[in-house]
Amino acid sequence: MATTADKVKSDTATDTLAQKSRSTDVVSGGHLVAKALKNEGVDTIFTLCGGHIIDIYDGCIDEGIRIVDVRHEQTAAHAADGYARQTGKLGCVVTTAGPGCTNAVTGVATAFRSESPILHIGGQSSLTQHKQGSLQDLPHVDMMTPITKFASGVFSTERVADMVSMAARECFNGAYGPSYLEIPRDILDREIPLDSAVIPEKGAYRSSVKSIGDPDSIEQLADILVKAKRPAVLFGQQVWSSQSHHKAMSFVRSLDIPSYMNGASRGMMRQDDPHHFDRTRSDAFKNADVILIVGTPFDFRMGYGKRISKDATLVQIDQSYATVGKNRDISLGLVGDPGAVLAAVEQAASGRTDTGAKAARQQWMQELRKIEATKLEKLMPMFTTDQNPIHPYRLAYEINEFLGEDTIYIGDGGDIVTISAQAVRPRNPGQWMDPGALGSLGVGTGFSMAAKLAHPDKEVVCLYGDGSFGMTAFDMETSQRFGAPYLAVIGNNSHMNQIRYGQVAKYGQERGNIGNKLGDVPFSQFGQMIGGYGEEVTEAKEIQPAMQRAREAIARTGKCAVVNVWVDPNEYAPGTKAQTMYK
Repeated sequence: MATTADKVKSDTATDTLAQKSRSTDVVSGGHLVAKALKNEGVDTIFTLCGGHIIDIYDGCIDEGIRIVDVRHEQTAAHAADGYARQTGKLGCVVTTAGPGCTNAVTGVATAFRSESPILHIGGQSSLTQHKQGSLQDLPHVDMMTPITKFASGVFSTERVADMVSMAARECFNGAYGPSYLEIPRDILDREIPLDSAVIPEKGAYRSSVKSIGDPDSIEQLADILVKAKRPAVLFGQQVWSSQSHHKAMSFVRSLDIPSYMNGASRGMMRQDDPHHFDRTRSDAFKNADVILIVGTPFDFRMGYGKRISKDATLVQIDQSYATVGKNRDISLGLVGDPGAVLAAVEQAASGRTDTGAKAARQQWMQELRKIEATKLEKLMPMFTTDQNPIHPYRLAYEINEFLGEDTIYIGDGGDIVTISAQAVRPRNPGQWMDPGALGSLGVGTGFSMAAKLAHPDKEVVCLYGDGSFGMTAFDMETSQRFGAPYLAVIGNNSHMNQIRYGQVAKYGQERGNIGNKLGDVPFSQFGQMIGGYGEEVTEAKEIQPAMQRAREAIARTGKCAVVNVWVDPNEYAPGTKAQTMYK
């Protein structure tokens, strides 16, 4: 005869069996999101919690996806962007509806202009409340469409995973970029039979993106380069983001071409490589007979193509058809994967020789190397000056001297980052990150967090302007909380200085501080407040020792460090003085 205890055991077993049956036979929309993300290789999401999206968290726990929760959605979006830049994989930011989405807009727009593949998943009120004025209801898809490659709502739980896969695929279609998916709360929370869900099989719904374009154009470019006497190549963001840097290095060494890098391609080649040049780009672009632009547009950073000699044969390689020949006529354009195209051209050129061109190319590189040395010599007095207040060029130089072989450098600011580009030379590929073409301030905290999470064994150093630091600094605590400590160095001049120069020049000194003067904040105390290290620096000779002490403190405590360096507010980058960003 069954006892009460036996009945309890039987009921418990039945309940457990039912739970197991439900867990295997049915699935919620949030869990489908997580399954699809895992299929895309996403191992980390950056987010700020909201009631609309919590089922995604539950799914991520089951799928082993790390959830990094920040204090502001802008940081989450920047971190997703930074994670994509560092890993070469899809970055992911998940936000709630309304202000959760709008707070992330700057980060998504930054990724859009920087061609960074991130998926932004946003919440929305239930479909049953559509157009009723529910909490945080906004037309998110309409708002996100202009700054993404793909934006859509998801209207059935059965299609959740399919739509995630579709959006992720678009992130890598042509030039990389962000996608946005809005998923209503009832779609996420609803449970459906697992076998009714549309889940694309991993690796079975994509074509290769390693296109070389037109084979005839490959042959034509090979012939142009073999005969070139004064060639030059510029490698841009796409070369690093497509993980084409090894093929790019092989290309320039094989064809003996002086190379320049911008954006994330900085650090692709070591300083002592005979094909690495970084101070003579304008000289090369004025005098080269062949110029090859790979993976960067003719935007304001390139003077819209106007700074390139009209007499040169100009060739452009890009992942996007829309970019090739935009703003500037070209001699030859190739659309395809940078690495695949460069490898094909190198192969096509192998065995071809032009003795006269080869000798002239050697002479050309020697000329450029002499100009490089002269330009560096002119900068050295600013790099080494002991003036007080501290010259920002001295700070940038000291940071360069501080960097190790595995240090990832991040610049977040206006004038201070422009200045750092004159001095800071990352030691290896992937070790330079900056705001990119949108010029967003506040990227540094999310980028630093992402870089350290992606590469826990590497050191991360972020140079902030004091204005940019104030925008997102509180998420240093988030980075620290997730075991990703980094060093923040602040070039503090108590101004938004890049803008200030133009105001002073245009309206005079009396009106020069309007709208750009900040408080004199001892930011070292912020580092101490969150339990980390902090130090103030007012003399140039103390910059290096202070950073060394910060490095030691990070290694000892696992906490972040802030070194606040007071720099001269009346020193500016040459580009700021010329106001080239507006020309």
